[in-house]
Amino acid sequence: MRKHLNTLFVTLEGSYLRKDGAAVEIRQEGETKLRVPLHNLDGIACFGWDISCSAALMAACAEAKVALSFHTPHGKFLASSNGFTSGNILLRREQYRRADHEPASVAIAANMIAAKLANTRHVLMRAARDHGVKSPERALALNQSADFLAIRIGLVPQATALDTLRGIEGDSAAAYFAVFPHLLTNHDPQITMNGRSRRPPLDPVNALLSFLYVLLMHDCRSALESCGLDPQCGFLHRDRPGRPSLALDLMEEFRAFLADRTALSLFNRQQITSKDFDYKENGAVLLKDDSRKKVLAAWQERKQDEITHSFLDEKTTIGLLPQLQARLLARHLRGDLDAYPAFLAR
Repeated sequence: MRKHLNTLFVTLEGSYLRKDGAAVEIRQEGETKLRVPLHNLDGIACFGWDISCSAALMAACAEAKVALSFHTPHGKFLASSNGFTSGNILLRREQYRRADHEPASVAIAANMIAAKLANTRHVLMRAARDHGVKSPERALALNQSADFLAIRIGLVPQATALDTLRGIEGDSAAAYFAVFPHLLTNHDPQITMNGRSRRPPLDPVNALLSFLYVLLMHDCRSALESCGLDPQCGFLHRDRPGRPSLALDLMEEFRAFLADRTALSLFNRQQITSKDFDYKENGAVLLKDDSRKKVLAAWQERKQDEITHSFLDEKTTIGLLPQLQARLLARHLRGDLDAYPAFLAR
């Protein structure tokens, strides 16, 4: 089992990343800002318009299987640097066969969606218990949404087509985000949301969620690459040029458990407030540069928390979960597991 290693997030504009022996060195205006051994890293994610790196570092990252990716300052994925694909060709061929056969895709995607809905329902029920005495109205709304999700979970095993699964997931997401404001307890009128909005996000909550989803996608993509799977070929999300469909599939299991709960903690503890966002004339709301650093620190801290894995029954850090699930998916595709055991929060 692969040991959980950290991800280096570079947000300093004007940074230049270079190889220095067996380490990566970050320089700005000729001054060394940080030096980290490559063997301590699992990924390097750069967020900025003016961040560059040397060809020697790209080659070293590829050889060490360190995922190197580039994003806009607000988290939109731009590109990644990879070496030769070293995955097992037999594994990838089986992945492509399953992706081209709808019943096989449904079998895997159904487990992912059922786990996503169960983990989302877990977040709602936990919040409903916390709100029970202080705010009965909030608790009622959250419980009603949780009950709706329970019904939708029951429909997942009956689905025989991917479009049916997508419909179940879409209805559930709409119900979940409709009550998402009830999960916010910081009493800031600007920290709210009116449904899910993307490209651009139209409120602080959507802006933070979008940023965290990009971080989560980076981790899932790296995990899939590291165990020989093709992150572009998904089962639920279909092929589209430039879209890491399998990474989007995998991250469904972790959206509520990891990204949404991190966002809620930051807002409810007032570590992130309405002052941490830029409000554009076109209605877009974006995280400020300094605020992104606070979010990245909280994200890394959350990934260090330990839980017991629901299937393996072993203790692991939360940050290792995408790696573990990617390997379980690979084992299923190889025939070592009868079904893909999607991640379920306890």
